[in-house]
Amino acid sequence: MKAYELLLLLNPSLDEESRAALLDKVQGLITADGGVVDNFDSWGKRKLAFEVDKNTEGDYALIDFHTTPGTIAELDRVLHITDPVLRYMLLHREDRE
Repeated sequence: MKAYELLLLLNPSLDEESRAALLDKVQGLITADGGVVDNFDSWGKRKLAFEVDKNTEGDYALIDFHTTPGTIAELDRVLHITDPVLRYMLLHREDRE
């Protein structure tokens, strides 16, 4: 398994229950094929440098994990079509393998 890092920028208008459900869904996708979530860090709401989809602030979450490349393709597909996810950045971390 390879090491990855996922930074999520979520819609700040999400209520706490919807936010928790979305993050559980993402972590479930990671662990579905035997992946492991190493670290989850919620950064909370922060002011954005520029507007993203008419939002001036965003809710950030950072997830460090190990999984297979096949899971990454599915994770990328799901995040791309999930409306509350404004932006995301998915990185392969060679220094953590």
